[in-house]
Amino acid sequence: MEFQDLVRKRASVRRYSDKKPDIKNIIRCIDTANLAPSPGNLALLKYVIVENKQKIEKIAEACQQDFIAQSSILIVICSEQKNVTTAYEARGRKYLKQHAGAVIQNLLLELTNLGLASCWVGAFSDISIKRALNIPDEIEIEAILPIGYQLKTDRIIQRKKPLLENRIFFETWKNKYRKPFAGIQD
Repeated sequence: MEFQDLVRKRASVRRYSDKKPDIKNIIRCIDTANLAPSPGNLALLKYVIVENKQKIEKIAEACQQDFIAQSSILIVICSEQKNVTTAYEARGRKYLKQHAGAVIQNLLLELTNLGLASCWVGAFSDISIKRALNIPDEIEIEAILPIGYQLKTDRIIQRKKPLLENRIFFETWKNKYRKPFAGIQD
């Protein structure tokens, strides 16, 4: 699939079929996610794969999002910021968030590429999920990705994104006009 097509095909899916994805594909998606840029090439993120239906239901409750319980696999993406803050001090936390976003996007794109569906979930009770999965207090939960196959009856289309015309500026804040470059011409 062409990259632009893949990016445009990726959408937040909230209804899944009963068919369970192959765990090898889930590992492949995590491997692709792992290729995202990371500060100092540090291994900052960990992945908890959840297949137990009761745990998935507990996590759906902790997120207050019932659709999560329909998925047959969850990936809970966690971060360990100790190494990044040691290496980069105050900016380390910012770098970690940027890294997590890049990893999650890679993961979502590879899921789409493999014909799987997901939805990036960022709203949840940290305490409840940490308790359900025995995650230590010093570990932060970055996101939860419910994974499954999209229901065949649903036609999922990525929502229209806001126009760029009021969000791209040149040289200074709020300058929407680009002056022709006076240097070397193409």
